Amino acid sequence: MFCNFIDMDWDLLRTFLAVARQSTFLGAATAMKVNQATIARKISALETAFGATLFERSNSGVLLTEMGQDLLMHAEQIESEVLQAQAKTARHDPKISGLVRIGAPDGFMMYFLIPAMRALCEQHPELELQFVPMPTATSLLRRDVDLAITLERPEGARLIARKLTTHRLRIFASRHYLAQHGTPQTVDDLSAHRLIGYAEAYAFSDALNYVRDLFNGRPQHIECASSVGQTEAVRAGLGIAVLHEFIAHSLPDLVPVLPDRFAEREYWIVVHEDQRMLGRIRTVLDYLIQATASRKRIFMGQS
Repeated sequence: MFCNFIDMDWDLLRTFLAVARQSTFLGAATAMKVNQATIARKISALETAFGATLFERSNSGVLLTEMGQDLLMHAEQIESEVLQAQAKTARHDPKISGLVRIGAPDGFMMYFLIPAMRALCEQHPELELQFVPMPTATSLLRRDVDLAITLERPEGARLIARKLTTHRLRIFASRHYLAQHGTPQTVDDLSAHRLIGYAEAYAFSDALNYVRDLFNGRPQHIECASSVGQTEAVRAGLGIAVLHEFIAHSLPDLVPVLPDRFAEREYWIVVHEDQRMLGRIRTVLDYLIQATASRKRIFMGQS
C-alpha cells in the first residue's frame, strides 16, 4: 500500500499528520494556518493516491481507520527524518530564525517567561516566538508546541525532559485586605477569612494540591482556574491565596501570611526528541535553562 511514498508530496503527509493529531479538519486547519477546505482537499487527494479511506468522518470529528493507523506510523517516521535533515542543515547556518512555540503554565509564562525573553529576541531578531498557555506535555506529542514547561516530569518514550528549577509557594494577601480584615496569626485564624484557591474541576496535575495542604483543608470561597487569576484576585483585595513566591515578590502590594507555611514544586522543560537539535529550538531551550538557573533564588522567594 505504501510503495508510493517516494513520489508522495510531503505537504500531503504533513496535512495527514495534522488531522490525525487534531482529530478534526478544523483543528488541523487552525494548526496549519490554512482554511478547512484546503485540508479536506488534501486529505481527499491522499486517500485517492492510496486508494483507501484514511479517516472515518463524523459530526464530532474524525477517527483513523486501520489503513490510517498504518500510514500514521510511516508518516511519523518520515517526519522524524525530515526534522533530522533540517537539524543537520541548520548547523551550517549560524543565523537563528523561524518560529518556536512554547507552552507553559500561565503564571510562569506571564511573570517570568515572557519578560525573560527580551535578551534572546534582541540577540536573534529573526526568531519568532509563540506563547501558549498549557498545563501538560501532551501538545508536544501532537506537535502543537515545540517546547513545554510542565509541573511534573512527563511520561513519554519520545520526550526529553530536564528539571528547570524548584519553586516555592506561600500564603499571601494584599496590604489593603489585611488592613481591613486583620492578619491571621495561626492556621485556625484562616477560617475567618475569604480564601482563594484553584478551581479543582480544572486541576490538571496533582502538583496543584498545595492549596488544600497550606489551607489545612479549609473550604475556598473564591476559585480561579489559573494562577494569574488567583494573583489578581488577591491584588484586588478579594481574599487570601497561595501564590508563587517569584510572582508575589514582584508585586509590592502583596505580603506573606503565616510565612512558616510553604510548599515546594518543580518546573520541567520538555522537548520532543525529533526537534531537540533544530537550531532555533535548541537556542531557545539552552537560553531558558540558563535564564532559569541564573534566577533560582527568585523562585525560592529570595531577593
